[in-house]
Amino acid sequence: MIPALLLAFGASAGSLAQAQSCGSGGGATVCLSASGSANDNQLNWTVSGNVSRLEVYRDTDADPAGRTRIAVPATSARSYADASANTGTSYWYWVKFTTSAGSYNSGSASAIRGSSCAPTAVTPYISANGSWTQTSSATVTAGNSAILGPQPTTGGSWGWSGCGTSGSAREQTITPAASCTATATYTNSCGAKTTQAFAITVPSAQTQVFPNPGINLGNTLEAFWPGAAAPTKALIDSIRDRGFKTLRIPVAWDFHSTNGTIDPAFMAQVKQTVDWALAAGLYVIINDHYDLGWFERNGFNSYDPAINAKLINMWTQVANTFKWYDSDKLAFAVANEPDAPTQAKTDVLYQYQQNWINAMRANGGGNAVRWLIVQGPNTNIDNTINFGKNLPTDPANKRMVEVHLYDPFDFTLMDTDESWGTWTAFWGYNYKVSNQWTNRNVKAGSDESLIDIQLAKMKYFTDRGIPVLIGEYRAGVKPASLGLTGSYKDQNYRSTTHWNKYVQNKIASLGFSGTGWVIQQDLFNNTTGEVLDWNMLGSMLGTSEIGPISGL
Repeated sequence: MIPALLLAFGASAGSLAQAQSCGSGGGATVCLSASGSANDNQLNWTVSGNVSRLEVYRDTDADPAGRTRIAVPATSARSYADASANTGTSYWYWVKFTTSAGSYNSGSASAIRGSSCAPTAVTPYISANGSWTQTSSATVTAGNSAILGPQPTTGGSWGWSGCGTSGSAREQTITPAASCTATATYTNSCGAKTTQAFAITVPSAQTQVFPNPGINLGNTLEAFWPGAAAPTKALIDSIRDRGFKTLRIPVAWDFHSTNGTIDPAFMAQVKQTVDWALAAGLYVIINDHYDLGWFERNGFNSYDPAINAKLINMWTQVANTFKWYDSDKLAFAVANEPDAPTQAKTDVLYQYQQNWINAMRANGGGNAVRWLIVQGPNTNIDNTINFGKNLPTDPANKRMVEVHLYDPFDFTLMDTDESWGTWTAFWGYNYKVSNQWTNRNVKAGSDESLIDIQLAKMKYFTDRGIPVLIGEYRAGVKPASLGLTGSYKDQNYRSTTHWNKYVQNKIASLGFSGTGWVIQQDLFNNTTGEVLDWNMLGSMLGTSEIGPISGL
């Protein structure tokens, strides 16, 4: 037996560092491996052939003389955990096996039990709006991105699962479409693992914030010319009684300011108008309209701290006045049609708008959670899609994007021929004429399909939970100076009722909010509230239109 044992020991003496160390005898072979951890030394072995007994031996050196038996496992066992090993001590192990021919040994395998490995604390960080916050939860609007960046930054490795995370990078950028949980697993240098969960909430899309139909109180409180009639309670009540639900009130704040202070009498007039509208049950939007272009025609070539300061000062006065008004019924819109038709100009515009949002939220009261409306560049649908998708962020997640719709312009607003185009008077597949005014039909592709295509582009935002306001839209009747008479003049009028009704209903069907453009003495007498054009009123409400005259 001794020579056989020595032969087995000698055969394995040079293979202590190998994954397995084998010994054979009596028609059987046993191969042993060992590994240490903070809890124990783990032994694993394989057996080929028949064995009738297994014994586990241990020593503190590779010499089997003086070794100690520490276990007699069942013959079916293939592993053993040595929990009695001392931390930091090297041990050599053997498995002695017995067959019908005698007893033999596996090769030796060594292991060192490590010291206790404590897990490392993980600190969660999330960047959801451009700045890092120590938190394990965040609200992210569908389609927007957030960065998960737990710490420590060095000394171990990372693994991820959930919310679209993957790989081993510590920082993970996610763009969730629905609420989810991401889990980070940190493995430190001694092997201990720590998990950290990140709870990401994606709010359900709230698209139609302001009920349809809506209307503008145009050329009234934003008027900078003499003769504009002041709004009256009778007018506001008539707007409500006719079926409108939302009132957009354009305002010229700077025009009524002196040295940066809004005229108190003018502020009181705006406040009175808002009070009448809210008392009538209307939702209300107030903005800073054209206002002689001090903001929206400033060029947006570069960021100007003076313009920013003026914007914030003006709106802070407005915010203070309406601080405790219902945050869901009264909304602020920062501007009207800011002229920023390039990416660079849009970036400057959005910087001002971001500062405005921050100032309104910091104002507190209802303004901390009030609906805030930012305008896409030029409030033009194509510019907004091309340059303005990355809207300013809002910690309260209550901001809307506004665009206007006057397509095709040659039909809705144009009343002179220009080098770049000519005015048209007949819109809609069934409203075209075929006689002397044929050249005043809108061109192919500018009928109902154009409205469908243009408005559908704004679903980019509502699909990501960002509500859309179509703040202005209207097809105007052509003036008599253009020479339309008789049935052709009537057909133009009928065509505008069709455009207005079609657009209003399309806005509602897409889940957008809409406020049609109406000016003084247009649909209503601004003093008495009397309806001046019932047919046009029905089209603006989206309830009726006048059909085409056939045979023209």
